[in-house]
Amino acid sequence: MFKYAKWIWNGATAEPNEYVEFFKKFDWSKGNTICRISCDSDYTLFVNGKVVASNQYGDFEHYKSVDEIDITPYLIKGENTLGILVWYWGIHLSRYYLSQAGLIYEVTNANTCLAFSDESTFCRKSHAYKSGYSKTISPQLGFSFYYDSTKEDDWATSGKDCVAACIVDKKCTFVPRPNQKLQCLERADVDVLKADGTYYLIDLKKETVGLAVLDFESDVTQPIRVDFGENLENGHVRRIIGNRDFSFDYIAKAGNNEYVNHMLRLGCRYLEVYAEEPIRLKYVGLIPQVYPVQKKSVVLQDPLDQKIYDMCVETLRMCMMEHYVDCPWREQCLYGFDSRNQMLCGYYAFEGGNYEYVKSNLKLFGADRRDDNFLSICSPCSVDLTIPSFSLYYIIAVNEYLTHTDDVALARELLPKLQSILQVFLNNRQNGLVYKFKSKNHWNFYDWSEYLDGNLGGEDVEEPDLMINCLLIFALENMRQICLKIGAEFVYEDVLEETRKVTRKAFFCPKKGCFVLRKDGEEYTELGNAFAILTGLTTEEESVSIAKGLVEGAYTTCSLSMKTWIYDALLQVDKEQYKPFILNEIRVNYKKMLDAGSTTAWETIDGAAAFRNAGSLCHGWSAIPIYYYHKFFLN
Repeated sequence: MFKYAKWIWNGATAEPNEYVEFFKKFDWSKGNTICRISCDSDYTLFVNGKVVASNQYGDFEHYKSVDEIDITPYLIKGENTLGILVWYWGIHLSRYYLSQAGLIYEVTNANTCLAFSDESTFCRKSHAYKSGYSKTISPQLGFSFYYDSTKEDDWATSGKDCVAACIVDKKCTFVPRPNQKLQCLERADVDVLKADGTYYLIDLKKETVGLAVLDFESDVTQPIRVDFGENLENGHVRRIIGNRDFSFDYIAKAGNNEYVNHMLRLGCRYLEVYAEEPIRLKYVGLIPQVYPVQKKSVVLQDPLDQKIYDMCVETLRMCMMEHYVDCPWREQCLYGFDSRNQMLCGYYAFEGGNYEYVKSNLKLFGADRRDDNFLSICSPCSVDLTIPSFSLYYIIAVNEYLTHTDDVALARELLPKLQSILQVFLNNRQNGLVYKFKSKNHWNFYDWSEYLDGNLGGEDVEEPDLMINCLLIFALENMRQICLKIGAEFVYEDVLEETRKVTRKAFFCPKKGCFVLRKDGEEYTELGNAFAILTGLTTEEESVSIAKGLVEGAYTTCSLSMKTWIYDALLQVDKEQYKPFILNEIRVNYKKMLDAGSTTAWETIDGAAAFRNAGSLCHGWSAIPIYYYHKFFLN
């Protein structure tokens, strides 16, 4: 990837939430010219003072993504300037793998290298961005920012106050960026709902994901705070929710202020601006950033169905950044189960099935390395936490991708990863059953519903349960299909049959005619009984009876995202009988969101009130109606 470049920083060490500016001059006469660039953690690239590109792909040191950016349109004959602002996160996050700070780049024209990172690059700690600022938006999303416009200067074209960069010992294995960069659209249209000079409430009119923009005049230097959120409570954005702070800080200069943050993406509908002295607002809002996908043209007969379908497609789009994210407002993380739903729906919602984007996500999961061979809770991630069940959903997602694409090469590449995941579960079997994982860094989560949400942060009871064994069976069945398609030996047949047999014996309750979550327990869940049908633990008569219980509310209900397994179980029993029930439930649940004015699908049916008022109103895993509308009306 790089012929001459070396990793550089402004010193041997870096502090968390540090902003460093890099500067280099180079000559150009003609010809197409590209800049290859990679950093830890994010960047904004300037050529001759103009913003060209931003946003590092989330990655690992052993799977380090390199952007290749055409900078030709920004060049002038003669001397040119290259400015690179790098934002180093420097803490353990669910959306970032903690690594050493650094920047590496090369500017090349044909076979000639015009500029590259080494000691001849100059740098300085940013004057305008406050490094070390400790405000955290959320534990998953990480730092907010503090920007002082009174300290702005022309560093990107002059190299003012810069000194020679230091070489840092950062060893990476480079890969080309595995998917496309996000596209910036025109400024989002906004309504100003309230204004009194020192206070403004801004409505983006719909859930929007993008870059914060401030454009106003101030007669004095003064602090500005901007809050952001998905809904209003008592007429205001919900800024402080538990240990989260959904705001950023800006020091206005006297005169015109125009600012864009090109690195921290916000997911929100509302912005709230607080000033000490009156300001004259021109615009406050977002520049939408979207992944370049083309929606399929889909027309449904029922107007409500059309609105629900369109809302779910919009949800998918809002939850596509460098990789899938669960929710753009609060976390922006790539989870194994969430993304499985997003992938499945995307095959139907987007032209061409969105296969390359799906592939890049599956490869990113595959690059994760934990000592216990589980997938980390998210990818990339350096938090020592895993959800064992999500590792099994990854196997299911790989098989579904293979089914839709026939991409045998990727399945073969990921096969060792899938095998290592399965082995972890097989090593944790006793008497034919998989036991829950005991340690504090293993979160035995299955769903945000009663009995199934696990014991986050605490040691769990070391016992088998219905869910983990059904998921292992389901993953093994998917693994069998993968092996068949790629011509690999499936070595788990005996384990599969034994697990199916022992699981039925352990958890089927003859008196109730259904399955219990724990041996000798009383927890009868929708999700567990749906998986019992899907994994072949039931007779035909039992399946019919359990399906009847699923629609009559006989078991503890599951959340929106897990409804896909309930619906699949019902359709397996009797498609024609249960199609009306599924459609009606989708219409009732998602109409509630539409009636509340939402433009995207909620994390759970409780909306913002969920999780102690931290429920997301845009969550990719809830877009599953897309799949069922295609199954029922569009196939």
